[in-house]
Amino acid sequence: MHKVELTYTLAGERSAEPAAGAERDLHHPLMAILSAVHASGSISGAARLLGLSYRHVWGELKRWETELGQTLVLWAKGQPALLSPFGEKLLWAERRALARLAPQIEALRNELERAFSIAFDDSAGVITMHASHDEALPRLRDWVAQQHKLQLDIQFTGSVDALAALDEGRCLLAGFHALTDAPARSPMARVYRPLLQPGRHKLIGFATRMQGLFVASGNPLAIHTLRDLTRPGLRFVNRQRGTGTRVVLDQLLAEARIRSQDITDFERTEPSHRAAAEAVASGSADVAFGIEAAARAKGLGFVALRQERYFLVTLASHLNHPHLKTLLAALATREWQDTLQGLAGYAASHSGEVLSLRKVFPWWSYRTPKSHSH
Repeated sequence: MHKVELTYTLAGERSAEPAAGAERDLHHPLMAILSAVHASGSISGAARLLGLSYRHVWGELKRWETELGQTLVLWAKGQPALLSPFGEKLLWAERRALARLAPQIEALRNELERAFSIAFDDSAGVITMHASHDEALPRLRDWVAQQHKLQLDIQFTGSVDALAALDEGRCLLAGFHALTDAPARSPMARVYRPLLQPGRHKLIGFATRMQGLFVASGNPLAIHTLRDLTRPGLRFVNRQRGTGTRVVLDQLLAEARIRSQDITDFERTEPSHRAAAEAVASGSADVAFGIEAAARAKGLGFVALRQERYFLVTLASHLNHPHLKTLLAALATREWQDTLQGLAGYAASHSGEVLSLRKVFPWWSYRTPKSHSH
């Protein structure tokens, strides 16, 4: 099978309209030549229709015949030029595909035009963001795009990877979540303390979320606590290492003094809250751990275990970035906070406020015992 590559043209607003019969959307230069030969009956006529030189059209036909290993045009002295049977089939194949894909091609063209319109709009802004998977962020992305001409270019990843991307300069903003009451020697503190530095990183309030267990509707297996996960034969689905939800679960298991090796399928993972919920909804797992909104969206039961906080993080050097200031102001509005409250298990929590890292996380205290000389 031959490889297909798609191309498009970016043109100014006052660009000339395409010639009569020319394709406005996706097309291939060879197909335009074959169509012109078919319509005009000659190489010279095709060149005139396309506004090209005879030499160029002739050269392109010979080049493509060599490339494809097939004759494209048949001609004899004093006779009209005709497409070869292969040339006819090639032109038919493109027309058939374009006719079938016309709605998708139009949607693709419109989406590209909308995307590029942002680049040429001086009042629009873009914020690159790496973030732990979250149900509220896509809604925020749509809302600030509509209300503030601000585009959030979000790449969902694990919390650890999101913070690493921020430090490496691959994004302006990162999103992660954590239990703020974890003690200094907890799994939570061990993961995040090396990644967050007071003075360098600026913490921004966003939301609280409820984490818990996804169970089948009606909870037929009577799963109520983390201890129930240790039942023999109970099929569990986890999140990958490096995700914030995996860190939260490790923290809760440590507090309950439950060993991960006592949980069946503890290392079976899914890439997102929605995927974990789908595993339970489809019956391939009995229980999963994640946020309430994902469970409710799949019609599952939910056993609430702990409220956590979701934060946005930027570097101190970025805090006065104009697009970031626009976002923080938007997060502080009643309109956005009401939208957030509409998600199951979510509540606004100091949305848009710059917070003290040391005050939010008690394990960020640097106090050490004073030495006493005798």
